[in-house]
Amino acid sequence: MEFEKIPTVPTADEVLGRSFRRAAARMKEKKNKDRANEEFVRAVSQAIHDRLVRVIQSFPEFDDVPPFYRDIVEIMWGLERVRKALGGVGWAARWARTHGPGLAYQTRKAENSAVLRKRAVARLASVVHQIDDELHFLNDIRNVLRKLPHVSDEFTVVIAGYPNVGKSSFIRLVSTASPEVASYPFTTKGIIVGHRTIGPDRMQFVDTPGILDRQKEDRNAIERQALNAIVNLADVILFILDASEHCGYPIEEQVRLLHEVEEMVSVPVFVVVNKSDLVYFDGYMNMSTETADGVDEVLDTLLTYRDREKSENYEGVAD
Repeated sequence: MEFEKIPTVPTADEVLGRSFRRAAARMKEKKNKDRANEEFVRAVSQAIHDRLVRVIQSFPEFDDVPPFYRDIVEIMWGLERVRKALGGVGWAARWARTHGPGLAYQTRKAENSAVLRKRAVARLASVVHQIDDELHFLNDIRNVLRKLPHVSDEFTVVIAGYPNVGKSSFIRLVSTASPEVASYPFTTKGIIVGHRTIGPDRMQFVDTPGILDRQKEDRNAIERQALNAIVNLADVILFILDASEHCGYPIEEQVRLLHEVEEMVSVPVFVVVNKSDLVYFDGYMNMSTETADGVDEVLDTLLTYRDREKSENYEGVAD
């Protein structure tokens, strides 16, 4: 995932500190004191420009990232606010590049180049400190985004249902590797992502976090948007019921949540009853993530949804 590659965003003082060290090394190369002061200003401005440009370039173009991540950014901070922060950093970089050479030239022409050097550096430092809040803001964003699990554009099964109905257990059974578990910015519970390779393709399984635990009317705006971001990943929803009610929720409440999810999405909703080792529920496909009975049949059914989508996509291209 490209967010993992974003390095720590430096503070204004860190940008200046690195730039001063780089400039001091360049300054030592000049034997003439006045030329040394000029070179220091020139090197500082160039180093500031280069470091700030690297900050901007380390962030992806958000219009090009998968919709899930774009939705995360919009929900958490607002895309325009993020773009404004990156724009502020760009402004400071351009200021250093545009005004730095002029400040360096003034230093060369001054009667006391050391005094002009200090003034020039103070102006550059002032500009960088003006964007210190933006640098802190961007680093906060970086710290959240890099911890998000990898979510791709592959055929995706989003698993829904109340807590303790067996969602995570199902992912662990059908994933060829241990699923990725990472903190999710909308809830203290984690989002779980697993993958399974079947033939030349992979299927992706995403467990919805604890947002669904709350009654619909109790969810705040961020929780509702977050839930939309997750379910919008889905090519099919696997909704798991626990007819034994060992999950702690009456079957009536679970079915009510099922209907809510069905109203929320336009993709197929495939309903499965788990814990058949405790209670068998007529009218639905049953499985047990405890004994693995019925799990392969559920996976086979999910594969029919995937194959159907591939067929529809092929026919659409052929037309």
